[in-house]
Amino acid sequence: MVMAAGHGTRMKPLTDDRSKAMVEVGGRPLIDHTLARLSEASVTKAVVNIHAHADHLEAHLGNRKMNLEILISDERGELLETGGGLIKALPLLGSDPIFICNIDAIWQENSAVLEAMTKFWDPEMMDDLLLLAPIEQTLGYSGNGDFTLSKDGRIARRDGESAPYVYAGVQIARLEPARGFKIEPFSRNKMWDLSLANGRAYGFILDGFWMHVGDPKARGEAEARLNDI
Repeated sequence: MVMAAGHGTRMKPLTDDRSKAMVEVGGRPLIDHTLARLSEASVTKAVVNIHAHADHLEAHLGNRKMNLEILISDERGELLETGGGLIKALPLLGSDPIFICNIDAIWQENSAVLEAMTKFWDPEMMDDLLLLAPIEQTLGYSGNGDFTLSKDGRIARRDGESAPYVYAGVQIARLEPARGFKIEPFSRNKMWDLSLANGRAYGFILDGFWMHVGDPKARGEAEARLNDI
């Protein structure tokens, strides 16, 4: 699932006439970066939720030529945030574990990270496997980190002033725990709280450089870095 329904408020004025997913970085929309990564990982179907400037985004997705079937989860009527958006999309997602991707995450160097995550994934032990970026290997992120990582791969939320890893906007998730939630606006953090409490939340470290393209300044910095490659 590709989370593309946000207003993109922090990306204004670039989102005055388009969704954040359609803001270009490196010559193509953010959502195309995400879909390309999924296609490279042999994903054959992607569910994309839409809300802001939905007609424009939906038309773009309909015109794409790639080996990836696109299904739309329509949130024009109500923006459901990252948790509620997932619950609304469940009928389109099937029953197998899925990737969940934010559209403002771009990374370099390790193009095979999604395949590596699938090899590490163990549904007997995990409900959530989060891609983590070392905080010193990030662009466009000004926080103090999100998670610590234990030797067995389990994660815990930051307990103190800082943590060494930031959530890099991609995860693998079992969908069965999600079925206990209602379709209403809420953050996926509530689902993570459940898997963290049950010891079923794990992390996978990104071997590369992560860019959070969340505002015009970060977009400019990401453009400059991509142009230097």
